[in-house]
Amino acid sequence: MTRLIPFVTRSSRSEAEGWLASLNSALGPHAEIRLLADVSKEDRQASELAIVANPDPAELLLLPNLKWVQSLWAGIERMAAELPASDLKIVRLVDPKMAQTMSEAVLAWTLYLHRDMPAYARQQAERRWREHELKLPEDQTVTLLGLGHLGAAAAQRLKDNGFTVQGWSRSEKTLDGIRTFSGEAGLKQALTTTDIAVVLMPLTSETRGLVGKEALAALKPGASLINFARGPVIDDSALLEALDTGHVKHAVLDVFATEPLPADHRYWTHPSVTVLPHISAPTIKKTASELVKRNVTAFLNTGEIPAAIDRNRGY
Repeated sequence: MTRLIPFVTRSSRSEAEGWLASLNSALGPHAEIRLLADVSKEDRQASELAIVANPDPAELLLLPNLKWVQSLWAGIERMAAELPASDLKIVRLVDPKMAQTMSEAVLAWTLYLHRDMPAYARQQAERRWREHELKLPEDQTVTLLGLGHLGAAAAQRLKDNGFTVQGWSRSEKTLDGIRTFSGEAGLKQALTTTDIAVVLMPLTSETRGLVGKEALAALKPGASLINFARGPVIDDSALLEALDTGHVKHAVLDVFATEPLPADHRYWTHPSVTVLPHISAPTIKKTASELVKRNVTAFLNTGEIPAAIDRNRGY
């Protein structure tokens, strides 16, 4: 018997249908995935599993007998924060291809800053011909703020390309050949020697606004910043002030507190900001669907639920 699994998402209909096609192709005869709106009341009552992509947490309450949800996104902070306390397991997507994609993006935009691309773009607009002094990668210290699956992969990619790499995390971690820091004191210590800071930490109650006035002031003067994590990890007012004074040379921002970024936001026109439309590591439907297939079929065959997040920690 084919198991019916609801798909809960706030994505556009066309995006949702793309996911449905990919997921149903991967799962074949094992299960049928349908949009929640197309699932009957009886089937909602019977559902023990849902697949989600940036869902409205309130919609999950329409599935009263859920045991677990499989997210198609790495980020699950809204579900963790807004769903009532229960035994519901939230399984985020841990896709090795996503780590590869993210580390590629981190390397690309680190090189963008390292090779002074923003300055050359401004010079082109001004029809100005001027060469800037080139620094060697080993003379540039890149600090990863967040050393989870994505942060560790990005740190290794940067190290492989010759940069001096260090990392910070809330709890103590060890990475081969990479200096690591932890805790509040460790954050300030790491930032004082940083030329480029890359934010890759999850959004939790502890990390919200963590990159604020104090952290930015601790940065080495003239350092640059990349945020590929979540918008609210950064205090926007504090960052704009640091950019205005020149303490922060340039910021590459891919994530924002409100998305799409409002048209009247200062980031759009600030000469020291590069705005990206949340594209650093998009979920790849093909590889994600294969991972979902593995998790779903294991559950259907054995009742085994994959490793879930810690709801209290938010990741």
